[in-house]
Amino acid sequence: MPDLRALFARLPGIDALLNHADLNLPLARHGRDAVVAAARQVLDGARAHIRDHAVLPAWASDAGALARRIAADCADRQRLALRPVYNLTGTVLHTNLGRAVQAEAAVEAVTRAMRHAVTLEYDLDGAGRGHRDSAISELLASITGAEAACVVNNNAAAVLITLATLAAGREVIVSRGELVEIGGAFRMPDVMRQAGCRLVEVGATNRTHLRDYRDAISADTALLMKVHTSNYAIEGFTASVSESELAPLAREHGLPLATDLGSGALIDLSRHGLPAEPMPQQMIAAGIDVVTFSGDKLLGGPQAGLIIGRRDWIARIQKHPLKRALRCDKLSLAALEATLRLYLEPDRLPDTLPTLRYLTRAQTEIRAVAGRLLPALTLAAGEAFRVDDQACLSQIGSGSLPVDRLPSWAICIEPRDGRGKTLEAFAQRLRELPSPVIGRLSAGKLWLDLRLLDDEAGFCANLAALSAAPAH
Repeated sequence: MPDLRALFARLPGIDALLNHADLNLPLARHGRDAVVAAARQVLDGARAHIRDHAVLPAWASDAGALARRIAADCADRQRLALRPVYNLTGTVLHTNLGRAVQAEAAVEAVTRAMRHAVTLEYDLDGAGRGHRDSAISELLASITGAEAACVVNNNAAAVLITLATLAAGREVIVSRGELVEIGGAFRMPDVMRQAGCRLVEVGATNRTHLRDYRDAISADTALLMKVHTSNYAIEGFTASVSESELAPLAREHGLPLATDLGSGALIDLSRHGLPAEPMPQQMIAAGIDVVTFSGDKLLGGPQAGLIIGRRDWIARIQKHPLKRALRCDKLSLAALEATLRLYLEPDRLPDTLPTLRYLTRAQTEIRAVAGRLLPALTLAAGEAFRVDDQACLSQIGSGSLPVDRLPSWAICIEPRDGRGKTLEAFAQRLRELPSPVIGRLSAGKLWLDLRLLDDEAGFCANLAALSAAPAH
């Protein structure tokens, strides 16, 4: 039986390890305390391995191997969880991958806000306290024609605080066909309950008429509400009431009318060859009192919930106790302001706003990218896979325009043995690259949709690590 004491004795002490040349750089980079903590953890792991297996682990065969293990552990501790990836899924606004890629103007604005004290709630003219939403409110008023605006941390929060302000303890009338569920099983009826409202459903799932709203109004009604079904579509025998039709009924009864647009495109997407989406400015023009929408979907900015509308209602929302809990920090506001200012120069948006650039990218351009990358990916995949390029369809994502697809082009990787496990293992190797590559598995192939790929040189350099790493 192996002598465990002799095996334990072969492990060097902490001081001896700290003097090893392979730890000079980690000590300088991470500090003594961090390296000592990593060394203790590595040595404890080695001792546990000896007790369980009666043998030294390969990574503890000598002081050099241990030092390299410690250095690697120190580096791993500092590796950020939020890592840049190559999004080749074909979904432009991918919720799990952070939705909208930010414009350079927004990146620069956030960097400045991080490095310096900023006028977050400071009025330079009066040398006193200002309001953190002021700049955003002025911009949104200019872009949409609304009287005022409020900003919270996402659109669910925008809907929640709007309902809590306008209708807490009273009834809200909504079409049954608009009681949507968004990601994470977050349902409109649940939001209403949390806001303290009583939901009154009208119409049928597929057909709602103006008379349905009229018949449901009572002395306890506080709000009429429309919800844009941006994440699904009902087709066939359908009918719905538009905001412009509903606004006169709301005014007749002295009730506010709110609409939740979800994606909230601030430009006419049809001008860029994309499917039309309801715009906040159209809602304001139709007489809607309060409109809510997202900042990180079709608008192409950071995560935020935007509330625009009549000045008196927005003022009440700003004073609600929830506002402080839901407000945005300076970084989100800096990115949002910089993004909104791009909309003041709409002709340049396809060049300055990444979301619009990706959505309008021509299939011919994407196919040319595929042609240039095909040799590198063929080499990286190796003989075990067939690699070619094919037409495909991208999607917008995040519940925006759910039935519409964008003609795109992809590189397809298919295992010659036809085994799903072989393909999944290769997809895993791509995800383990220094800059992980995220594709889409479908029909026995790995599809790398190139719609969102900008950095071809960096992508090819990243693949070099794939060739160097052993296959699982």
